[in-house]
Amino acid sequence: MILWEQGFRSFVWTAVSYQLKDNLKLSPSASQFVTSVAFFPWSIKPLYGILSDCIPIRGRKRIPYLVLATLLSLFPWLILSLSISLRSSSMPLMILLTVQNMGSAMADVVIDAMIAEAVRSERTSFAGDLQSISWMTMALGGICGSLLGGYALTNLQINKIFLLFSALPTIQLFSCCLVEESSVNNKDFPEQSTSNGGPHSMNGSSFRKDNTSAERSNSVSKRKKSQKNTKNGTVTVNKSQVSKKDRSLATRWFHSLKMATFTLFRAFRQPIILRPMAWFFLAHVTFPNLSTVMFYYQTEILKLEASFLGTTRVIGWLSLMIGTFIYNRFLQKMKLRRILLCAHIGLSILILLDVVLVSRSNISLGISDKVMVLFGSALADGINQFKFMPFLILSGQLCPPGVEGTLFALFMSINNLGSTIGSFVGAGLVSILNISSGSFDKLLLGIIIQFFCIFIPVCFLFLIPKEATGISA
Repeated sequence: MILWEQGFRSFVWTAVSYQLKDNLKLSPSASQFVTSVAFFPWSIKPLYGILSDCIPIRGRKRIPYLVLATLLSLFPWLILSLSISLRSSSMPLMILLTVQNMGSAMADVVIDAMIAEAVRSERTSFAGDLQSISWMTMALGGICGSLLGGYALTNLQINKIFLLFSALPTIQLFSCCLVEESSVNNKDFPEQSTSNGGPHSMNGSSFRKDNTSAERSNSVSKRKKSQKNTKNGTVTVNKSQVSKKDRSLATRWFHSLKMATFTLFRAFRQPIILRPMAWFFLAHVTFPNLSTVMFYYQTEILKLEASFLGTTRVIGWLSLMIGTFIYNRFLQKMKLRRILLCAHIGLSILILLDVVLVSRSNISLGISDKVMVLFGSALADGINQFKFMPFLILSGQLCPPGVEGTLFALFMSINNLGSTIGSFVGAGLVSILNISSGSFDKLLLGIIIQFFCIFIPVCFLFLIPKEATGISA
């Protein structure tokens, strides 16, 4: 459900792109800056992983965090759908989108941890299948979201789209009740004991009937004093027990966090994890992302409709599914260096297609703009998936017990942080080249710079272990 919703987010984020462009009238660089900041919570996923791995809530490590994440995902969309002032101002909109992404990222961490637990408990060859199912589910959600998103933009107001999408986190919130999770806190605190005497325990003494009132008065006085002392003793014991429990719980949390950090650091130092992560981060940072300015170019210069752009995203998701299938069927035993080299050569060819599109050379060749955009979208996601699948599988296989969420989140955060920095680099390049809405004269130069940057990570392929493949550690 959550993975499907992660893909279906294309339904609402297409509307966000048009909100920034048409209603807020932001420039391409400003729009990309807002989007990059909004997606920053995906870059700190280890924080969510450490919390879910080390600090259970009522003895549960997954479901309570899923509920919290779902609430963070739900309320921003509801607020944006109801408040025209908040969605019409860039700063409140950016803050709410950031909170929403925090919830989505936290939910993604919990799901990654569950997948990692399953991968570690199964045979090695099953790891790719489980990751494939996950990505297929996300791709299916992306296809549905892209198809419906283009139609919704044509027929509905943006606030209605925000409101419709909020129904999914609501369903997800109720679906959390259907997931069973055993408690990790098997050792409960000792129960308070009253075996040594309660308020009415008189240590086996009995009252004797006496004819004298003095003896009866003295007996009653002693009983009240005994009751008072016993009550005070019980209160003191209870407070002491609670204080010890609080200190014990805090100590266990601190010890758990300390051990998780140490285990994570030890796992991260493994070359098969560290070197690919470093390379993948470098691959994002050295490549300026111009996706936002290309969106502006496609809508303003090429006059492509929202429904058609939704169709291109459908083709992209289908390409992702096909890329996942091809990888698991034919590329799992291929050396990582060769896979990544071929992927970057393929991406460089796609950049050349953008050069042809922006230079308008396709018109002289008799190729329509729509065919160029569709063809580029069909190949880009599939090729990028060839880069992404091996590291997901390796991370799942090498997750040490107890920090599944953290290690998986660390890998994804490096990927997401690299993407975010790449987006900032792209926004800076757009600003330097003075590319703005209605002024795309230097966009071709920006794409040519992209073409040369795509080969920078190829020079660092030595970071990838020479004998590493997609299914071997």
